[in-house]
Amino acid sequence: MVQPLKKNSTISRKGPVVLVIMDGVGFGTYSEGDAVRQAHTEALDAFYASSPWTSLKAHGEAVGLPSDDDMGNSEVGHNAIGCGRVFAQGAKLVSQSIKSGAMFEGDTWNRLVDNVKSHDSSLHFIGLLSDGNVHSHVDNLRKMVSKAKEMGVRKVRIHALLDGRDVGEVSALEYFDPFEEFLVSLNDDTFDAKIASGGGRMAITMDRYNANWSMVEEGWKTHVLAEQRKFPSAHEAIETLRKESGAIDQDLPPFVVADGEEPVGPIVDHDSVILFNFRGDRALEITKAFEAKELTEFDRKRVPDVEYAGMMEYDGDLHVPSQYLVSPPQIDRTMAEYLCASGVKQFSISETQKFGHVTYFFNGNRSGMFDSSLETYVEIPSDIVPFEQRPWMKTAEITDAVIKAIRSGEYDLIKLNYPNGDMVGHTGIYQAVICSMEAMDLQLARLKKVIDEVGGVLLLTADHGNADDMFEHNKKGEVQYKENGSPKAKTSHSLNPVPFIIYDSEYSGEYETKLKEGLGISSIPATIMNFLGFDPPEDYDQSIVNLT
Repeated sequence: MVQPLKKNSTISRKGPVVLVIMDGVGFGTYSEGDAVRQAHTEALDAFYASSPWTSLKAHGEAVGLPSDDDMGNSEVGHNAIGCGRVFAQGAKLVSQSIKSGAMFEGDTWNRLVDNVKSHDSSLHFIGLLSDGNVHSHVDNLRKMVSKAKEMGVRKVRIHALLDGRDVGEVSALEYFDPFEEFLVSLNDDTFDAKIASGGGRMAITMDRYNANWSMVEEGWKTHVLAEQRKFPSAHEAIETLRKESGAIDQDLPPFVVADGEEPVGPIVDHDSVILFNFRGDRALEITKAFEAKELTEFDRKRVPDVEYAGMMEYDGDLHVPSQYLVSPPQIDRTMAEYLCASGVKQFSISETQKFGHVTYFFNGNRSGMFDSSLETYVEIPSDIVPFEQRPWMKTAEITDAVIKAIRSGEYDLIKLNYPNGDMVGHTGIYQAVICSMEAMDLQLARLKKVIDEVGGVLLLTADHGNADDMFEHNKKGEVQYKENGSPKAKTSHSLNPVPFIIYDSEYSGEYETKLKEGLGISSIPATIMNFLGFDPPEDYDQSIVNLT
């Protein structure tokens, strides 16, 4: 339990503090491909022209990732915005555990290895085959497969999901081909390792927030039952399905690798299974499919008796999965917990695609509320369609509910996430991203009007960049083009900083309008506490404002 925050009466407002997380909206490095800059955004432009603002770091070490070459993401971004400090995150923790050997000395790893050795069965790995380092990293998988052979495992099967979202949109073979060569180099009379199945991450397996369980069902049919279309190799499957479907990697249909008509790696009784993704949001549903005694979301047809483990504990409150290889960051004393201890009423809202980010991740990977009498959660159901077909997503519905909450006078802090810049940004469809930014901007104008009406404060920021960097550039900063002359789409997050804007309708000199520079998004909680009339905890990262 945390203690109530110390009061500081420097800033006092009639209306609430409203935190707007414009997911995936950063400051682009290049004008070409910067959909944020190119979109018609009268409201956002007006905020920059009239309000104090600065840029914040939202990637790499500033959010607990291994290096500044690592893109930020929504998980670590909302962790940082929610807890006010920087914790070493999954990518870094997993890398350290493998490098030190701690993972391979742990009970879980040895239990899974011993299981397949005692039954002469298969060790399966399911996960994203890329070096995006947002959900997984192929280097981790290489080291685990090598270690399995070293420890006497005889048969390994890989169920490899195509990325095309945290890496190039059609880059899969850059990972699959070298990885298959790596497996061939390990194979001998004592060891047999193969890719057994695959498919695009947005087509199978990696659903989140219960948005589309049919994805998980397709993944189950692919990895476990091996019932999907069969190919002699992953390479041939990817090339064929690309030509037939026209899909980019993340949307590629599922496939099974077979020797003739015989699948090389269905998951059966006495096997061991490792989900090697370390990020939790898109790991929970497939984990439930493996661990639940009864499952109502779809008919599994066959439930193998296996030893199952996740790379990390994906939900610390629910203790999911029951077995995991690396302990997650122990994030404590989050802003929401402090505000509950201080009697602050809070309202959190987004649509399904980002609802868990303003709740679970914002609260330090914690399910549930700290105090249900002080907290309100609202989830607007997302449309189950490709995001480029509805680039406005649910911005209007989110704003409707936020305006109602503001005018109710019931809440001190309102936090919301507009998912457009990230979810539409990942599609690589530039026109749709432009539309998504303009749709969001219309809602920012609505929020400004009601903030003026009640005398509140609007804080606009983001968790990472994406929509700001939609074209591939070379090292010289030149746009890269396809054979047809159109720019190569970039579907991953950017390394760019993000905005932090203060729109304060009743400003009267309580803080300096020149905001601090060089800070990260972990400084947002201390700033929010200042605007709510409190001093932040001493070990929180410093506030972005200088009180006068």
